[in-house]
Amino acid sequence: MKMIRYAILAISHVLTLVVGIGLGIYMLPILIAPKAPSTAEIAKVTAQTEFTASFTRERQDSDALHWGEGKVVLSADAIGFMGELAPGPDYKLYLSPRFVETEADFNALKSQMVRVGDVKTFENFLLPLPQTVALSQYNTVVIWCETFGQFITSGQYRE
Repeated sequence: MKMIRYAILAISHVLTLVVGIGLGIYMLPILIAPKAPSTAEIAKVTAQTEFTASFTRERQDSDALHWGEGKVVLSADAIGFMGELAPGPDYKLYLSPRFVETEADFNALKSQMVRVGDVKTFENFLLPLPQTVALSQYNTVVIWCETFGQFITSGQYRE
């Protein structure tokens, strides 16, 4: 009888630890995220927009925990986003020469992509575009979780 009680206690404590670690991984990026740029700041990029794209939840590899929804604006100097991303760690923004919507597509094209920068906010973001990057060489904006190798979302801005 005591062995069963100890086994139940051990299992319940291990499950609690696993749930706690999972919640910590999910919540930490939210808690440490910097303040998102305002709509006015993104509007400055919008005024100089060369291309636009949309992030939607309907991407093939997007799911309940990995998604983005909103409008992306691209100018010669910056990439802005007005919308929401599912919270997560270590998000990167890439430009791809071809449309991707799966992890397999991303991994196949990663060597041809350019990493623009880190996405640290989950509602709106604004990233400077390096002078060495020509938007005309790419056609898709991709959000990728580097730590877990997870596709988040993408948006095609040119055919």
